Amino acid sequence: MGRVPHGDLEKLRSLAAAQVVCACANHAKRDVTFEPTTATETERWHVNAGGREFELLLQGPKFYDTRSKQGGGGAIDLVMHLYSLNFMEAVALLKEAGFE
Repeated sequence: MGRVPHGDLEKLRSLAAAQVVCACANHAKRDVTFEPTTATETERWHVNAGGREFELLLQGPKFYDTRSKQGGGGAIDLVMHLYSLNFMEAVALLKEAGFE
């Protein structure tokens, strides 16, 4: 895989993080009991990806891993974080999951 077209990057960066974890994780479940304290649209998700467990706060394209205290924005960063992949590997995984 060579360069990734800018338009594809923008599309991947704008995807909702919840949509990405549902499509790319081994298991993802929204915690319906979670009540955010500030940003009311924030959701807590419990995710298993690559044999590892995560507790993620998701808001639009942004994510925050409550255990590692790391976050970011966009589907590529999220997949890189979940699976410890490099940029091009993350883009390939997203394409395999049907995100073009």
